[in-house]
Amino acid sequence: MKNYTIEIKWAIRFTLLTLAWAIGEQLIGLHDVYIAHYGLYTNLIAIPALLFYIVALREKKKYFFDGTMTWSQGFVSGVMLSFIIALMAPIAQFVIYSSITPHFFETIIAYKTNASLVSHPISKSAAEGYFNLKSFMLQSAFSDLSTGVIVGALLSLVIRNKK
Repeated sequence: MKNYTIEIKWAIRFTLLTLAWAIGEQLIGLHDVYIAHYGLYTNLIAIPALLFYIVALREKKKYFFDGTMTWSQGFVSGVMLSFIIALMAPIAQFVIYSSITPHFFETIIAYKTNASLVSHPISKSAAEGYFNLKSFMLQSAFSDLSTGVIVGALLSLVIRNKK
């Protein structure tokens, strides 16, 4: 694990970013008053998330690989970072939806099933099947892992030393 202390540090920071982002969303009303805009604005977390990956891989290159990093070294680092983030994602989702915004699922289910608010309402059972803690924990873990691996692979092309 000593070889992956940078990835662990950045995974913890990423998890804290996720929690801070959720607090921000809740404070500006995306979890209740402006729930109609939640789907659009929640995805903006991709911007700081990308910056976190860039800084993490650059730090790995500078301090662990002494300024020289191959694509495969960067890719492995990106995969490990993504894996650790994915392991921590369910914990973050639990904290978000049990403490930060405990009524989120009720609110979004009510919104998504209301024909007068959405152009394509879904059934209550479909909404309940999708918008629940277990579903969000799984979605978060798998999306963090898959997107992180792709981002890690692409960033490693840019950050690596050309040989």
